[in-house]
Amino acid sequence: MPTVSEILSLLDSKAPMSTKMDWDNVGLLVGSGGQEVRQILIALDITDEVVKEAAGMGAELIVSHHPLFFELKSVTDSDRTGRKIVNLIRNGISAICFHTNLDAACGGVNDTMAGLLGLKNIKLLSEEGIGQDGEPYGIGRYGELSEPVSMDSFLGLVKTRLKSNGLRYHDAGRPVKRVAVLGGSGGGDMKHAIEKGCDTFITADIRYDVFLAAKEEGLNLIDADHFCTENVVCTTLKEWLVRAFPDVRADISASHGQTASFY
Repeated sequence: MPTVSEILSLLDSKAPMSTKMDWDNVGLLVGSGGQEVRQILIALDITDEVVKEAAGMGAELIVSHHPLFFELKSVTDSDRTGRKIVNLIRNGISAICFHTNLDAACGGVNDTMAGLLGLKNIKLLSEEGIGQDGEPYGIGRYGELSEPVSMDSFLGLVKTRLKSNGLRYHDAGRPVKRVAVLGGSGGGDMKHAIEKGCDTFITADIRYDVFLAAKEEGLNLIDADHFCTENVVCTTLKEWLVRAFPDVRADISASHGQTASFY
């Protein structure tokens, strides 16, 4: 059976930790690198429910997208983060978190979302740096549909493919053809979608001023929810893990879902 460190190495080869943003915290955040792994639970976040789910199935490892913590001064069961860390250690569960490096990775969050939405000729929305392989990397993506569709039809496709329970959007009255995507909080990157000649931009956590700017720029804008725009990568993580470690069972969390509801 592979160890936690061997699994970390595999994931690092897919989504290099060197490409994370400076403020981010990724890698093995809890546990032991030498621990053997037979069962992995994959989740967007490490919630109390996810920890309980992992313990119940006997998982030795949780792989998540969002970091369990960024800065810590103490670990006790008197706060939310400390409680989860204590319960992870108590149940012998390690935690690997891959965040902005997984956003930027080839085949990661944004490539997965772009593929699900049927985009072709997918390219970087902006360049963040040059990777160890000498190739540029960045978080967002843009591409084109095989043929233009109405905004109404595209909204239905986005809601279905991303399994969202509701969308916030601005319809600029333009058909959808060239689309930019950025999973999570990406309103600040709308300018790149405009620079690339996109008619539509999909992201999440969009503020009022960004919606107003989209209206003034004549850009279709879709807020498809933070969870829904990023949770798609859990399937990709599972594929990477089971292909590399066929003797290990990897499951996607059934206890974690979209946090926002619409009345």
